[in-house]
Amino acid sequence: MKGASPRQPIRVLLVDDSRLALEIVRRMLETEPAISVCGTARDGAEALALIPRLMPDVVCTDLHMPGMSGLEFIREVMALHPVPILVLSIAVQREHTDTIFEMLEAGAVDIVAKPRGGLCEASAGLAGELVSKIKVVAGVVALRRRRRRAAAVPVELPQLAGGRSGLRPRIVGIAASTGGPQAIETVLRHLPRDFPLPVLCVQHIAEGFMEGLVQWLARSAPISVCIAQDGHLPLPATAYFAPDGMHLELDAHGRLRCSPELRGQLHRPSADLALASLARMHGRDAIGVVLTGMGRDGAAGLAEIAAAGGATIAQDEETSVVFGMPGAAIENGAARLVLPLGKIAPALVRLANGESSSQPAVSGGGLAR
Repeated sequence: MKGASPRQPIRVLLVDDSRLALEIVRRMLETEPAISVCGTARDGAEALALIPRLMPDVVCTDLHMPGMSGLEFIREVMALHPVPILVLSIAVQREHTDTIFEMLEAGAVDIVAKPRGGLCEASAGLAGELVSKIKVVAGVVALRRRRRRAAAVPVELPQLAGGRSGLRPRIVGIAASTGGPQAIETVLRHLPRDFPLPVLCVQHIAEGFMEGLVQWLARSAPISVCIAQDGHLPLPATAYFAPDGMHLELDAHGRLRCSPELRGQLHRPSADLALASLARMHGRDAIGVVLTGMGRDGAAGLAEIAAAGGATIAQDEETSVVFGMPGAAIENGAARLVLPLGKIAPALVRLANGESSSQPAVSGGGLAR
């Protein structure tokens, strides 16, 4: 199901068991001319029946509903009628991180927290956030998901030009934003338990949710996953995430540096700062990866790794939830390899074993655009 035409209003289906909540959210959205509420449903079963008829561009759903739960509803939508889903729920709170990441894993694109006091206490700020996120979500191409997670299978990759490089990479940097938790989970889950390199991860996420993200990832990843601690040496087979509200980099001695300094960056943590620090410290022995996400963060940092002779990978457009970040990295020539999400972990294993990517390649194995 394709995103909305830029000349037509974004068609939104609202799903909530509360009539009052439906009316409040409808009023919030209808103040924006670019959005049109095409229908409402009081539960998941009703919404599932409406989707093929109404053909919404976005479904905005609550989580706790009678009969079919919001989580079950998301899974059914993504299996039967893939459409971008935004969750608006009081369950989206810092103490409910398990639920949040279950929703993202099931296929929800993004989440917005209802005020604890209910939508009647909602501010103009919530309406603005909801409108903004719906506009982003509407540009997503929803991919059909299987009802059960597919087992990991070996992926045949194109032969990386140059064969053995004679070099041993020292570290991997991964950057992501919108759609990133699911993408990072896929990459980390397919790395072997004895992966020989440390992995620095930059994920744009609301403050207060990083610890929950790390705990969720740790349950499926064979390697260790943790919050970085300032001054520690990064260890092999360990993925490090920045603490809330901090950048994550390598210092001049190769140790982890966690800093709250803004330094003119739009995001904290900044993917550009993290990847650039890998280029400075390890040069051609660094590997950089830019995954799905909105904006351009990571493109400049990946370009520094490429300029130093390191290996660089961008996720392809077809498997990206939002193609902004990887698209920017491809556009500026920073990505030597452009790969579907499922091929990135196998590529990292091959690169970690010293196979060269000295020549550019595209998605599936040719020239990067």
